Amino acid sequence: MGLRPPDAARLARFEQTVLPHLNAAHNLARWMVRNEADAQDVVQEAYLRAFRFFDGFHGSDGRAWLLAIVRNTSRTWMQQAAKGDSAAEFDEDQHSRFCPTAGPEAQMIRQSGIDSVRQCIEELPVEYKETLVMREMEEMSYKEIADATSVPLGTVMSRLARARARVQNCLLVRAKEARA
Repeated sequence: MGLRPPDAARLARFEQTVLPHLNAAHNLARWMVRNEADAQDVVQEAYLRAFRFFDGFHGSDGRAWLLAIVRNTSRTWMQQAAKGDSAAEFDEDQHSRFCPTAGPEAQMIRQSGIDSVRQCIEELPVEYKETLVMREMEEMSYKEIADATSVPLGTVMSRLARARARVQNCLLVRAKEARA
């Protein structure tokens, strides 16, 4: 049984508006739930929700709308996981770029730096982490983040400043500990 013309048109609009943001959705989910398999499940659930409620989308920014759904789905997922305490640690190795020209020592130093940043980001409160990921990794504007998180623009700016400061302080502490 094929799609009727209105359904086909709706599906085409959905695909054009939302599907281009699959990588951004996956990246946010991966940082939020810290587990590749769970991130894939979260993104799948978020896309199902987005499709279910697509008729209610009347904006022009599909990315911010989708990431708001991914954010909410991730939070629900994390609440459910906390009940069962089944969250696994995010594995940066499978997502980092391999540099074949660097020697083992340079790769180890680079990986150590990546691990430190990753750990510092993971220690952030959820509100700061999601804001930092959306801005620095997904390169969303402050307005897009405000739309996705349903908070005022000033709150986005404040959270981002605090997240950056916490990551910087965390990295400084780790560097001092490494020298000691």
